[in-house]
Amino acid sequence: MTKLLEINDLTVRFSGKRTVHAINNVSLSMEQGETLALLGESGSGKSVTLKALLGLLPPKRSSVEGSIHVNGTDVLSLSGKALQRYRGAEVSMVFQEPALALDPVYTVGHQIAESVMRHKGVSKADALSTALDMLDRVRIPSANRRLHSYPHELSGGMRQRVMIALALACRPRLLLADEPTTALDATVQIQILLLLRELQKEFGMGVIFVTHDIGVAVEISERVAVMYAGQIVEEGTTREIIRDGRHPYTQGLLAANLHDVARGARLNAIPGAPPALEVKPDACPFAPRCSHVMPACRAALPPMVTTEGRRRVACLHADAVVAAE
Repeated sequence: MTKLLEINDLTVRFSGKRTVHAINNVSLSMEQGETLALLGESGSGKSVTLKALLGLLPPKRSSVEGSIHVNGTDVLSLSGKALQRYRGAEVSMVFQEPALALDPVYTVGHQIAESVMRHKGVSKADALSTALDMLDRVRIPSANRRLHSYPHELSGGMRQRVMIALALACRPRLLLADEPTTALDATVQIQILLLLRELQKEFGMGVIFVTHDIGVAVEISERVAVMYAGQIVEEGTTREIIRDGRHPYTQGLLAANLHDVARGARLNAIPGAPPALEVKPDACPFAPRCSHVMPACRAALPPMVTTEGRRRVACLHADAVVAAE
């Protein structure tokens, strides 16, 4: 059976006054209907990975190596009209800030209907009917009236619901969600997460959810891939990662719990700062911040070791722990 997503050795460079090694040899796979959270702090490469999946990287300033296959389609070989047909129909994206992603001069109904007409080849009336149905599905009140509203007339939470409706209107196989709840208050955030989880099950699609919030990853995902400095350093089921994070970076993220701070405890911050990406790493990129660092960590990149099931970790220290177990 063809996997929904297979990424092998994805490497992305941005060129200009300086070269930025944004993604380095990332490999990932997903099954149909699976939800994967990409977890990591800002600048770790999460959003660049999503843009590579959609073919949204600037062609004149970026170079992409490796392979990306979505439901058997070679994404990196697509161009022109083939790439336009792929976006929206096979893969769609919910962006972090809907106020910037939605066109301010068109009604939300027009924007959803335009996507449906382009990909499904239906009439405008049928496309508007689909748009109305999608607004109902994402639980926008008075959907018939809101169909004719402009983005600025909606609240932040409702604009995010419109973005979800737009992304799902053509029933894509894979949904990419780039921190879609970051700008929302806690109550609306929970509503959006529950809505995404419900629609994912209804449509049977795969979801990649980008976040730096461990609580969100637990709520939305079945699997977690932890990214650091453009690399995946650990991957496993959400339960495995939360209960037994084996990479020191994962352990640092888990220890930095804001709920403990709210109860008066001191924040367990990870010391130091992420590395600059102008130089491709030839050793463990987390070594300067790691309390378990060994001389070998500074000598070469640690290999990605697969343990039980699909669990993977790229750490010499973690590998020694697994071997001891």
